[in-house]
Amino acid sequence: MILFALGFVLGAFCLQQMPVLPDLIWSLSILPFVFISIYLRKAQFKFIRLFQLQLWLMIALMFGFFWSAAFATFRLAEALPVYWQNKPIELVGVVASVPVLTEQGARFNFAVERVVTKGAVVPRHLSLSIYRKRDQQPQVHESMQFSDVQAGQRLHLVARLKRPHSVQNPHGFDFESWSLAENIRAIGSVKGKPTVLDEFVWRPQYVVERIRQSVKLRITEVLMSKPYSGVIQALVMGDDSQISVRDWQLFLRTGITHLMSISGLHITMLSGLMFVLVNFVWRRVPNLGNKVPTRKAATFAAVLTALIYALIAGFSVPTQRTLYMLMVFGVALWSGRRFVIAQVLALALLIVVLIDPWAVISAGFWLSFGAVALLSFAMGARIATPHWLKVAVQTQWAVTIGMLPLLLIMFHQASIISPVANAVAIPLISFFVTPLALLGSFLPIDWPLHLAYYLLELCVVFLDWLNQLPVAVWQQHAPALWTLAPALLGVIWMLMPRGVPLRWLGIFGFLPMMLISPVRPASGEMKATILDVGQGLSVVVQTSTHTLLYDAGARFNAQSDAGSRVVVPFLQGEGVQKLDGFIVTHDDNDHSGGMDSVLTLMPVDWFASSMPETVITPPNVERMKCYAGQGWHWDGVDFEMLYPNLSDYENVGIKDNDRSCVLKITSEAGSLLLTGDIERNAEAALVSANASSLPAILKSDVLVVPHHGSKTSSTTSFVEAVAPSVAIFTVGYLNRFKHPRPEVTARYPLVGSQLYRSDYHGAVELNFRMQGPAPQIAVQNWRAQRKRYWHDKF
Repeated sequence: MILFALGFVLGAFCLQQMPVLPDLIWSLSILPFVFISIYLRKAQFKFIRLFQLQLWLMIALMFGFFWSAAFATFRLAEALPVYWQNKPIELVGVVASVPVLTEQGARFNFAVERVVTKGAVVPRHLSLSIYRKRDQQPQVHESMQFSDVQAGQRLHLVARLKRPHSVQNPHGFDFESWSLAENIRAIGSVKGKPTVLDEFVWRPQYVVERIRQSVKLRITEVLMSKPYSGVIQALVMGDDSQISVRDWQLFLRTGITHLMSISGLHITMLSGLMFVLVNFVWRRVPNLGNKVPTRKAATFAAVLTALIYALIAGFSVPTQRTLYMLMVFGVALWSGRRFVIAQVLALALLIVVLIDPWAVISAGFWLSFGAVALLSFAMGARIATPHWLKVAVQTQWAVTIGMLPLLLIMFHQASIISPVANAVAIPLISFFVTPLALLGSFLPIDWPLHLAYYLLELCVVFLDWLNQLPVAVWQQHAPALWTLAPALLGVIWMLMPRGVPLRWLGIFGFLPMMLISPVRPASGEMKATILDVGQGLSVVVQTSTHTLLYDAGARFNAQSDAGSRVVVPFLQGEGVQKLDGFIVTHDDNDHSGGMDSVLTLMPVDWFASSMPETVITPPNVERMKCYAGQGWHWDGVDFEMLYPNLSDYENVGIKDNDRSCVLKITSEAGSLLLTGDIERNAEAALVSANASSLPAILKSDVLVVPHHGSKTSSTTSFVEAVAPSVAIFTVGYLNRFKHPRPEVTARYPLVGSQLYRSDYHGAVELNFRMQGPAPQIAVQNWRAQRKRYWHDKF
């Protein structure tokens, strides 16, 4: 069982790394291996039967691979046709999830029952957003009441849809894979006000969602949108959408993110409490014990509690893992069979991946199962029963050391203070905050919720104090995947029982992961990464020892912006500890929206911008205006500011776009021109300055196209003056501005430019390097580098 489960999971993982799906006819290739294995089981020769385990592992791997391929093939077959993207489609269906309130409106899952628009083909599972009118502001207690949309309602509506499409960057989140795993096959927005056909559709899944929405409303009403009410909501119902970016950063840095939403620990705790309660009652009522044995009744009640809590939580991977483990233990108890923890874990692992093959690309999957496996290895098979305090210390040691490789691979950081933080937070959150929050959410009494919030607030104060310590977090580059193997071997050796000699040598297994850093450019060379931030701009330029950030993308909502979602994860993954310079071209959201997150999460030496002085920056950051004539030299690479002129700041008639900071970067291997959102007036000024300068200041090898390819930019004279070999358009997928304009894209091939688009190619990486005496500009795009079968094809 254990070997088969591991092979099956490995097969599923291999499938998720494929750029294209295999033809399912290849699944028949399993049959010869099955027949050979059956034959070998009957063989009398021991040396032949040695191959039995290897064969079963291969069979399990192939089963996992083709099982996942079948799931993916059927799910991808249900796709929104390209023709129907961004077109109004009339639909009838049911609100299939609790609506999530956003600044602009709300978002919810929608189960399509009928497509009214003739000829339209629409997937059955959608994610829709409904937007409030600009003059309609939500109230404090409001949760989707502005549109009267409730979970379980049947609606008649008109929507504009598009395929799931995400930004694609190194070290970034892949929304397309998440959408596929969640079976969301199209996203879109509702046009106008939907018509309610039925107030509630009585089906089990919608009953659960309506209960979850009622719980969410109660928490909101009682806690009055207090700062940490989103955490209480996450603990009770698994919805972490209202936890702020600042709070997530605090939980990540202190190593307690696993506690601040429903986790296996919470389910186990509640199941244990129910087991004790039922066991207590059953033993005191003789008639009950005569009908059903006490242990069986208590076990059934514990598993039922886990199932109910998992449903209220939205059935996430940690809840599934714990539920399946408890169910296996329950079945074993009822049947009289005994299972070792490894068998239980393997069976739960197999069930999760059978039901959801995409679980293997979720960080929560590996962290959940990894933590349980580590604890069973480190704490199992011990002869003596140690003191509870010693067990607690050993448990925390095992988890801290054991999870370090996975944390560095997935998040590029690990909390040094997590043992102390968890020692306080685990009992406080699991044994007090969560039970009180559940009690107050399901009973018509308010004081448990208020007390839970007060205890949570105390916990956050303690975490804030810990986070101020100078050595709170170990942060580094993203390690190469192969370094995980020696690190895990080191973990196993360090967690061996007492008596095993030289356990400290296991620390050497971590050295490749920590010491092998990404290669930086040589002196005189540079690497520029034009990040995919959707409809916006952000460029990271790295020289031998310096890093510059040019713009920070857009702010999406109160909980999310490109700075925290894209820019900072990329910088951390590249091993950047601080920014030597940060330029924000102008005061437009798609360029400056992520600025605050970057300044908060990343040390910055100096900040330059054309933004007003009223924009606040940290006091320890040197601030200046950007203007023509500025320049500096880093590691053999020249940086020159070409625009705006100092006098332009006094001219109130100049648009913000035409004050964008225009920067030219010149290395030994080539040059890069960054133009922000300049339009035709600024381009004309630059062309005029170019005509009177020797050498020409605009001529560049690579150009990030002005204003995302707007019709107000990229005039013919400007394009001819720059004459780039490579032109890059930074645009959002099917954006409402219809950038880049066809007439603009047509101008660049006329001067010999090769075109790249962030919506089609993802992040574009430019390596300006010398190959012997010859300069070379190597261009790579992330969608081609990390192509997966679920990515859209362009």
